[in-house]
Amino acid sequence: MSAIKHAAEVGYRHFDTATVYKNEPILAQALKETGLAREDLFITSKVWNDMQGYDKTKQAFEETLQKLKTDYLDLYLIHWYMEDESVKGSWQALEELYKTGKVKAIGVSNFSINQLEKMKGYAEIMPMVVQVETHPYFPQDELRNYLVKENIQHESWGPIGQGRSDLLSEPILVALAEKYDKSPAQIVLRWHIERGSVIIPKSVHPGRITENSALFDFELTAGDMQAIKEINTETRYGRDPENTGY
Repeated sequence: MSAIKHAAEVGYRHFDTATVYKNEPILAQALKETGLAREDLFITSKVWNDMQGYDKTKQAFEETLQKLKTDYLDLYLIHWYMEDESVKGSWQALEELYKTGKVKAIGVSNFSINQLEKMKGYAEIMPMVVQVETHPYFPQDELRNYLVKENIQHESWGPIGQGRSDLLSEPILVALAEKYDKSPAQIVLRWHIERGSVIIPKSVHPGRITENSALFDFELTAGDMQAIKEINTETRYGRDPENTGY
C-alpha cells in the first residue's frame, strides 16, 4: 500500500490491476488514502480466464467495481485469449459496458495478431488498447506495426524486462544513461515513450518509483533509437499468447 501512495505522491495517476493479482481492494484503500479525486485517476483492471464468457464477465466486472470501490473503470481488458466462444462472449460484455459508460475504454491483453484478426469476425468495436509484453529484447515490431495500422494503442507490460534479464547491463543502455545523466531503466522507459507506447513499470521501491516517472526532461535521438533496436534478441519472458492452454 505504501508503494501505491508514494507513486501517487510523485505524480502517478494510471494504476493497472487485475482480478488475478488479488490486490484490487488494497489499491482501492491506498487510493482513497491519497485523497485524489476519482476523476483524476486512470484505473485499469482485467477479467481473468475462469470468468470469460458473457455472463461471467459481467459478474466479474461488477465484483471488480465493488473491490475497487468505484462505479466505473477507465479501461477494462480481457486478460488472455482463451476459447473462441468464451472470448466472443466476454467481448460482447465489454462492448455493452462501454456503451453504458461503465468503462471508458476496452481492450485486450496478451493477444496475438491472429487472435485480433479473429475478433474482426464478431466485434462491433475493436479493442482500443492491446497490452502485451514489450521491451528492447522483445520489441514486438510486427505487432506494433499492426496496431499502428489498426489505430489501436500499444501498451507495454514488463517494459524493463521484468528484472529477468541482463537488459539493463547492455553497453548501449549504460552509455546512453551516462550521456543523458539517467539510469539504464529510464533510457528503456523513454525508448517506449518515443515509440508511442503506454508503459506500466512495476516497482515497490520508492526510489525506483520516483525514478521511473522522471522521463520527460530528455529525448532520445533517431541514432539512439537505432542503437537500441540492434539489441533485440526476440526473447519473450512471459507466455506466448498463441499457447492458449493455461
